[in-house]
Amino acid sequence: MATGAPAKVSPDVPRERVEVMCRFFDNTGVSDPIPPPYAAPDGYSDLLHVSLKADQVRRGKVSCHLSVGPPLLNTYGGLHGGAVAAVAERVAIGCARTVMREDKELFLGELSISYLSAAPENSELVIDASVVRTGRNVTVVEVNFKLKKSEKLAFTARATFFNMPLAKL
Repeated sequence: MATGAPAKVSPDVPRERVEVMCRFFDNTGVSDPIPPPYAAPDGYSDLLHVSLKADQVRRGKVSCHLSVGPPLLNTYGGLHGGAVAAVAERVAIGCARTVMREDKELFLGELSISYLSAAPENSELVIDASVVRTGRNVTVVEVNFKLKKSEKLAFTARATFFNMPLAKL
């Protein structure tokens, strides 16, 4: 079982269920330490920087590719859902920036992701982002992840940003 403060368990949960849950967390590595290169203050950016490359940037559109390698894999050998979310956020921010004034700040209000298919290790993903709507206060960006080899849609995301400072209503 993981080290640290013991979890408070409700008395109405059977002990066997608690043990099963604890084994699940231990087997997935939840309590494992983060490897030194990624435990750095901005290790998140370093992880993505190695795998994500911009191909084309135009007003309202961004195209990138992502190499699915070991640092981004889940326990089943596919692209980790958290990595999908991180890439979707990063690409959506870049796309939104192509239509906004430089003095505007962005605040991510919502990020929804549909996980449609797995992206296995050593696969390449083509990521296309486009601005769906932009206004004084809100910018919405759609991000699609397709497997390069089959052109199959693997993930789709939609990010809603609030443009700061908000215009007076």
